[in-house]
Amino acid sequence: MVMQKKTNIFDTDSFDYLMKKIEELSEIESSKLAEKEALRAKRIIADHIRASVFVIADGVIPSNTDRGYVLRRLLRRSVRYSDLLKIKKGGLAEIAKEIIKKYKAVYKNLSDSSDSIIEEIEKEEKKFRETIARGMKVFEKYVIEGKLAGNSVFELVTTYGFPRELIAELTKERGIETDWTGFEAEMKKHRDISRSGSEQKFKGGLADASEVSVNYHTATHLLHAALREVLGEHVLQKGSNITPERLRFDFSHDAKMSEEEKKEVEDIVNQKIKESLPVSFEEMKIGEAKNAGALGVFGEKYGEAVKVYKIGNEDKGIFSMELCGGPHTDNTASLGHFKIIKEEAVSAGVRRIKATLE
Repeated sequence: MVMQKKTNIFDTDSFDYLMKKIEELSEIESSKLAEKEALRAKRIIADHIRASVFVIADGVIPSNTDRGYVLRRLLRRSVRYSDLLKIKKGGLAEIAKEIIKKYKAVYKNLSDSSDSIIEEIEKEEKKFRETIARGMKVFEKYVIEGKLAGNSVFELVTTYGFPRELIAELTKERGIETDWTGFEAEMKKHRDISRSGSEQKFKGGLADASEVSVNYHTATHLLHAALREVLGEHVLQKGSNITPERLRFDFSHDAKMSEEEKKEVEDIVNQKIKESLPVSFEEMKIGEAKNAGALGVFGEKYGEAVKVYKIGNEDKGIFSMELCGGPHTDNTASLGHFKIIKEEAVSAGVRRIKATLE
């Protein structure tokens, strides 16, 4: 900055060409957005897309773990601010192309991976827009009175798969009062409906409602159904646990899985993700859930009212149906790539799978 006699990094030649490109792509009328707010949006997009381009060039792709999750957050935040500036869909890829053009002569990996960089940015934008399309409409309806009730936050997270972090950012930007205490109370009530066991067993719901956890939760249901398809209907859940890095699923089976079986399970789960299956739930009595064929840990005591989550289309056939407290993503397309990283014995007749979403 000193060499270029600038007081702000966004005025230097590292960013000024990007700021101009963003202004060129923006279709917002100056009168519709405060100058300070517009400038902040442009700077966030410039910073985040520039960082994303170099990270992807280094071999990182958007995912739910480690650097991939940081990248995903950068890109998804950029999408939000591009909407604020009324930049058309695909605009982020255009900005990325400017970065590649400027630096490809210096950084060979940018030139070599330019196509994959653009592809990853476009894919992540598409995936995120699918996740928030329905949720934003509901969010706008709920905040019309200048505040967001706990039960409204709960519905956004559990029914629409709206990331909790995005809700926090949106409400902070608008100065909206948000009842997070009420949300936590609703989550507790939600879990109590299905008598959540220890270790965050999925039969009763998920304690952590972050986007990463919700995606892993839905992936566990896909895994359960795929295991039953490959190994047989004797497979039943014996325990589940997730961390931000992986899911863990214990199930009834008396033999080590072969490499072919693991590959077949992976392929089935990834195919269901690729099919963009809808995820829905229905409240019913425990007896009705059993009669409908919903899987669950029925040896445990449940409340009279339970939730049954379904993955798939009614007309084309339901792939998974489980008694579960939720929450879940609203579509399998948001999950990414499923990969089994370990399969091992836990005890006699019980196996364990650890898997990740990339």
